[in-house]
Amino acid sequence: MYPGAIAAVTPDKPAVIMAGSGQVITYRELDEESNRLAHLFRAAGLRPGDHIAFMLANHPRFLSVAWAAHRSGLYYTPISSRLRTEELAYIVGNCGARVFISSADLADVATSITAATPGVELRLMMDGVAEGFEPYEEAVAKQPVTPVRDECTGADMLYSSGTTGRPKGVKLAAAHGPLEEPGLLFKLIQGLFAPSADSVYLSPAPLYHAAPLRYSLTFQRLGATVVVMERFDPEEYLALVERYRVTHSQLVPTMFIKMLKLPPETRAKYDISSLQCAIHAAAPCPVPVKEQMIDWWGPIVHEYYAGTEGNGFLYVGPGDWLRHKGTVGRSLLGVVHICDENGADLPPGEHGTIYFENGGRFEYHGDPDKTRSAQDPLGRGWTTLGDIGYLDEDGFLYLTDRRSYMIISGGVNIYPQEAENVLSVHPKVADVAVFGVPDEEMGEQVKAVVEPVSMAEAGPDLEAELIAYCREHLAHYKCPRSVDFRAELPRHPTGKLYKRLLRDEYRPA
Repeated sequence: MYPGAIAAVTPDKPAVIMAGSGQVITYRELDEESNRLAHLFRAAGLRPGDHIAFMLANHPRFLSVAWAAHRSGLYYTPISSRLRTEELAYIVGNCGARVFISSADLADVATSITAATPGVELRLMMDGVAEGFEPYEEAVAKQPVTPVRDECTGADMLYSSGTTGRPKGVKLAAAHGPLEEPGLLFKLIQGLFAPSADSVYLSPAPLYHAAPLRYSLTFQRLGATVVVMERFDPEEYLALVERYRVTHSQLVPTMFIKMLKLPPETRAKYDISSLQCAIHAAAPCPVPVKEQMIDWWGPIVHEYYAGTEGNGFLYVGPGDWLRHKGTVGRSLLGVVHICDENGADLPPGEHGTIYFENGGRFEYHGDPDKTRSAQDPLGRGWTTLGDIGYLDEDGFLYLTDRRSYMIISGGVNIYPQEAENVLSVHPKVADVAVFGVPDEEMGEQVKAVVEPVSMAEAGPDLEAELIAYCREHLAHYKCPRSVDFRAELPRHPTGKLYKRLLRDEYRPA
């Protein structure tokens, strides 16, 4: 049920295989590494309930760091390796991290936040040295390989967007119980997808996202092998399934689309018969895409709908999906309600805000207003992710809008307020709106519509300047791919931007 128990039985079994390099981390190494780091946390004064943060790409030690924090009873925040100084400094400071870990390939941005994060007491750098950081390998090597005496379970605290456009930490309750106790996600995965110690789980996405991180840790609780792709490539994915006889994998719809675009002879070249469960979530999957995947891979494509907040979980297997095409499933955690703007329940077939009753509890760290905004207006304790949808007569849920303005590109949530905040201070910008427009491969791409200070400057040169300016301050995937110009944006006299009017112009009916 955790690396130490697995290592005691099968110490030399691969816990992690890095797809690109082929590097193997055995269960003995995973257990010992996470124990050493846990001791280092204790030596630094951290106790259950304290916080660490780490910014790594899909690194061989990524899951060791997560396990070290988890078995120390700490809150841990993995941070996107694509963030820039301002974004990184905000998250590290906001989460209250006392330890910050990064790697030499990210040293430029990791070292740039030192002055802005005075609450960090220990900084560790993997694979090299950097100013203000201790060498990770040397610091960890001095520690014991045995578990810390007060070993207990921690919890991740991943970041979502806040009302101001700033990311907000989704803080779940940390039980601080014994590591042997399986959590709810473990029970759901075990019950739905029947993994075992013989399973091989392929993780093709960045591990700092909720599902890749949580699923990888869950499969390691069973003693399965986790194959980690440094980055997704559609043909390499198929080759890895064949090479390692992969049994389970968790994907996003854009990965399906990229694989479906491979030439037929390439798709047919690989033996994927070992694959028992292809699990997808994070974004609605177009019906034709899922139909093609089931035709190609067989009835092994499973879907769920949930959020980082853990307040609900819906699931649909391939058989039910074929009978209810387009659904994201029926609820296994929390009673689903569809409500109007006043909180009244709506009948089947009518669209409204999706709420969960008796789901998991959470709060947005340091943002009580956003926490309250996720609760139903009638005070019944129901919570929402802000999504819009409807139920059919059989209780299957269908999504019609993924939050008001959130952009989902390649399964990644992008919050346009961040780009608007950056562009609005550019000296040549009078007003700006950022939203998602349809993209065949990625689902959506980021579009900006700008009211320039002078329409005489509107054109390709200003478009390039604004995109480059945004990329100086934000991760590239959050920035507009294109910019259009208008003499005036549609705003109410009160100042409210009618972004939906703009968005609807760019979306097919």
